[in-house]
Amino acid sequence: MAKVKQTYVCQSCGSQHSKWAGQCGDCQEWNSLEEEAQSMRSKLNARQQGYAGENASKPVSLEQIPCHKEIRIDTCMTELNRVLGGGLVDGSVVLLGGDPGIGKSTLLLEALCRLSQKEKVLYVTGEESLQQVSLRANRLKLETGNIQLLADTHVERILEQLTKVAPKAAVIDSIQTLFSHDISSAPGSVSQVRESAAKLVAFAKQNSIALFLVGHVTKDGALAGPRVLEHMVDCVLYFEGGQSNRFRILRAIKNRFGAVNEIGVFAMTDKGLAQVSNPSAIFLAGYQQPKPGSVIMSSWEGTRPLLVELQALVDVSHGPNPRRVCVGLDNNRLAMLLAVLHKHCGVASYDQDVYLNVVGGLKVSETAADLAILLAVISSLRNKAIAREVMIFGEIGLSGEVRPVQAGSERINEAEKQGFKTAIVPKANCPKSYSGKMRLILVGHLSEAVSALADVLESVVAPS
Repeated sequence: MAKVKQTYVCQSCGSQHSKWAGQCGDCQEWNSLEEEAQSMRSKLNARQQGYAGENASKPVSLEQIPCHKEIRIDTCMTELNRVLGGGLVDGSVVLLGGDPGIGKSTLLLEALCRLSQKEKVLYVTGEESLQQVSLRANRLKLETGNIQLLADTHVERILEQLTKVAPKAAVIDSIQTLFSHDISSAPGSVSQVRESAAKLVAFAKQNSIALFLVGHVTKDGALAGPRVLEHMVDCVLYFEGGQSNRFRILRAIKNRFGAVNEIGVFAMTDKGLAQVSNPSAIFLAGYQQPKPGSVIMSSWEGTRPLLVELQALVDVSHGPNPRRVCVGLDNNRLAMLLAVLHKHCGVASYDQDVYLNVVGGLKVSETAADLAILLAVISSLRNKAIAREVMIFGEIGLSGEVRPVQAGSERINEAEKQGFKTAIVPKANCPKSYSGKMRLILVGHLSEAVSALADVLESVVAPS
């Protein structure tokens, strides 16, 4: 009989403790330690095997290791390929997280059905029955002739079936439902998730199987389970977008075979997830007549520019503390930018409520939105609309200077493709050999941008 050792495992960070305590000493989380029994034999096997399943007996020179270009598997979904860095890599493990009902299972089922037309695939479901998966595939009118399904939650049995089927790609939906007999705790616990993921990752590396793991998220939006789960896999994807939002954003947080912060845009329809090949046109579809406080800015997402509409509403505050509310933007950065606007341009907003919103449910975290934010605030404050065919981007420093941003030429070219005629951009982002038809207004200081704004403001809109 293998010796069984009782340990207390933190359900938040995964750290192990020899005795119970009210607070975890590593992550400082309260009431997160739970008693779990683990076989010493299983612990030794995990140490010897490693996540990659290889035992290196001696060091090897880096020059002696052959370097082969990774083999990419086309998923037949352009947006998914973009986020993965060009397609699936043999032996890679991808962790996909997102809110319940966001479309994780739908996306992977569509991808596997398309991939099954040319490769052998396996879909393992631990949350739904085979009939439920079949009903969804029929409702989405997918080609299901070559895809194989398996309903099981036992890791060892799943590995046996993966060995027999030998698929090129597989989906595990989800990792929180799996369990191993080597661990006595319940499915979904830190120990079970870590042990199950370690066995699946090792098997995928040894047999060159591209593996998708579906992960649950907590109420805070983070992936459930131990943090080590994200370190074990090769790629971490998050599926974003509210239930009421028609669009879904697939974002890469970690990718060992491609660029991070790459996004793929999908639209939820009655026939499943439809790919959006030109997201700029989609997000600007509702932008018809210019309104006060509404501007178009260029955001850089991964490897491509994205034109989005930014709205500002400035109104008289009736309380002692004016409100600063941001949806899709950083609230602290707004407060800083308003202080810069008052200091260097004399535009005061200390008695005004300021509301900002990025249309379409997008989240913009880069500083290239600074100039667009302040010009939108001025437009709303003066109750004048910025012309429809104007695009704005640029970072603003505390001294009021307008700093350049990355990929300025690509942003300008994307705006020209969408039919924009004028762009207010930093001087340092001026293309050296620009031959386009757009009018470029180059600014080096915030005061210059405010002065140039008078040329693109339209007639005063009568208040309602």
